[in-house]
Amino acid sequence: MPDSDILYKSITEIQTELLKKTFSSLELTQLALKRIDETNSKTNAFLHVAYEYAINEAKKTDIKISKGENLKFLDGIPTSIKDLEGVKDMPHTNGSWFYKDNIADFDQLGVERIKNAGGIILGKTNTPEFGLCATTDNRLGDDCRNPWDLNCTAGGSSGGAGAAVASGIHPIAEGSDGGGSIRIPSGLCGIYGIKGTQGRIPRKHSGLQSWNPVNFSCMGPMTWFVKDSAIMLQVMSGPHPEAESTAIKTTPPDFITTLDAGIKGKKIAWSVDLGSINVDPEVQEVTTNAMKIYEDMGAIIEPLNFKYNIKELSMMFSPILGALGYNKNGQLLDENPDKLMNYTKRMLEAVKNWEGPVYMNAISELYKFRNYMDSIFENYDYIATPTMAVPAHECGNPPEKINGIQYDYSYGSDDNEMIPSYGDSENIAHKNGAGLLSQFTAIFNWSGNPAATIPCGFSSKGLPISLQIAGEKENELGVLQASRAFEIVKPWHNKKPKL
Repeated sequence: MPDSDILYKSITEIQTELLKKTFSSLELTQLALKRIDETNSKTNAFLHVAYEYAINEAKKTDIKISKGENLKFLDGIPTSIKDLEGVKDMPHTNGSWFYKDNIADFDQLGVERIKNAGGIILGKTNTPEFGLCATTDNRLGDDCRNPWDLNCTAGGSSGGAGAAVASGIHPIAEGSDGGGSIRIPSGLCGIYGIKGTQGRIPRKHSGLQSWNPVNFSCMGPMTWFVKDSAIMLQVMSGPHPEAESTAIKTTPPDFITTLDAGIKGKKIAWSVDLGSINVDPEVQEVTTNAMKIYEDMGAIIEPLNFKYNIKELSMMFSPILGALGYNKNGQLLDENPDKLMNYTKRMLEAVKNWEGPVYMNAISELYKFRNYMDSIFENYDYIATPTMAVPAHECGNPPEKINGIQYDYSYGSDDNEMIPSYGDSENIAHKNGAGLLSQFTAIFNWSGNPAATIPCGFSSKGLPISLQIAGEKENELGVLQASRAFEIVKPWHNKKPKL
């Protein structure tokens, strides 16, 4: 059996060894499954482990290699799927008690493409209920914990995917991002993650969501290496006849060949706080130093004077987010509301009596905001910010103050108190961080632009800190090139968490 360090290697390195027959795909998969057994009781990264399925798929890869066939992009590479996406014949819980016994009857399109490219799916990774939280807590088990500090959150809503990659289970994972849910856990877990332009990776929906004119969420890769994310993005992207209406209809560019093109001469609009966000001093220092690295590489850095207040912007768009959630899950309020997570229950209760004009006004304001963001990219190649205002916080215990200033957890309620995650009279010490972790990330879901998180340093407590960089719509290649340029100068792969 190969050394466990191989699971931290890149796709290219692993496939090279598979072709040399240094080890087999079966041995590699068995090693990855063993790693799950060793770590999952600590991190809770996986909700379901598909032992038999993964072993059978690995054997198919070994047969292919024995016949001398060419390998596809992901042949033999262990990976996982976030449990918001369907994998046929596997559990599909959506992180919710209501669906704990649900089995998917089809593959989501991105999953189908990962399978077709030869990826070995090890199982389904942890997510908060319906992906509605930037930390990963639900009624299906303990919090998903950060491999760098098991007392801290792995983030969300792709927390399981982030924890799995960071703890060396596999080099790549599928996540999804509706407000930062790839970038937040990637950033907190010290790995790379990118969300593409909205619609770049198509989805199909069997229910009411397929007609919706607004879609904030998209699937995407979470990896150690930028090139591995480029490969996964290439695999998952592109038009599909069954895709929902918001999917991009054009063929995606080549994300891989010109990855090393560099960033010299590119203009970056940079803000450490977007004018209204209180940011931890260590995050300010580390991300500001990261921008100096870009400047040393020949990028042109200019200050971004962001015209919106982030809290006001979030409140402005909450009717859209609420309507999307209620459209899918509002009926659960009548079934057994006490089994909902408190963050889900409160959102559904808040939106159920809203009327059409409230929603339409939010849509109108959304398109004004998108026009504003487009205007920034008329003058700049990129926008850069910290990925989050704080490093990972303790599970269920978000900080009350940031940089000495009280954080406003109200989000439309009458007080500034954090709400209990599970219920107002159940495990009340476990608190929900509301929009604390998504202040920098959600704007690019609302705008639709591609955005990535780049590991750029550590806090004094040894927790990862990351930089966010976003590009013009449909310019994922540019975001990948900027990310790769930083990776070459300041690689982050040599430091790993110790579990």
